Amino acid sequence: MLLLEVKDLRLSVEETDILRGINLHVQQGSVHAVVGPNGAGKTTLANAIMGLPGALPQSGNILFEGHDITALPTHERARLGISLAWQEPARFEGIQVRDFLAIGAADKSERRLREALESVALDPDRYLDRAVDASLSGGERKRIEVASIVTMKPKLMILDEPDSGIDVEALSAIFDLLRTMKQKGTTVLLVTHSREVLSQADTATLVCFGKDVDEGPSERIEEYFTRRCVPCDVHNPDLVEK
Repeated sequence: MLLLEVKDLRLSVEETDILRGINLHVQQGSVHAVVGPNGAGKTTLANAIMGLPGALPQSGNILFEGHDITALPTHERARLGISLAWQEPARFEGIQVRDFLAIGAADKSERRLREALESVALDPDRYLDRAVDASLSGGERKRIEVASIVTMKPKLMILDEPDSGIDVEALSAIFDLLRTMKQKGTTVLLVTHSREVLSQADTATLVCFGKDVDEGPSERIEEYFTRRCVPCDVHNPDLVEK
């Protein structure tokens, strides 16, 4: 069953085409990756799915659980169960980590907040009462933001470059978290250009120059990393196989 479908989405910023009729299909209960080179439009696509200002498409449709959400504001999409962790987490200067985790939590109990931090390999005793400020590294902020999404119990969790700015141990914890979330019924959309992150996905969509080039099992999409370019008519028409 399709949880998320993107149909012929087009988005331009200052007369520059960013998304050029992109399509996406994400099955419920799966881990799906959107993969491609830097500048391919992956983050813009994630922002458009979340309905963020500055990422509102000029045409096309976004369907969630079969309902058209293209015109819904961000907070309405969040209520439907869509959450996004940015590549560069926002700072909420001065707020305690426990308060940040509790903002959108379905269960605000101490036990649940501690479990959320543990799920991203952070010691609750060290982090719950710390402030979310410049004293935290980028990797720590990234993990705390992912933990906050865990507390929301979303239907769709979008992670933009989950390996950005974090160490090997933390990345391993996030990979474990992906498997746990999937077992609990959460669908995960990974936005990445990393082969290692792609390997955690069941299926994937290859994006280039604002278009979907291929979609299918992640093992097939992994060919992008070995060949560096998949023959297509989007960006390199001379490479199209005759």
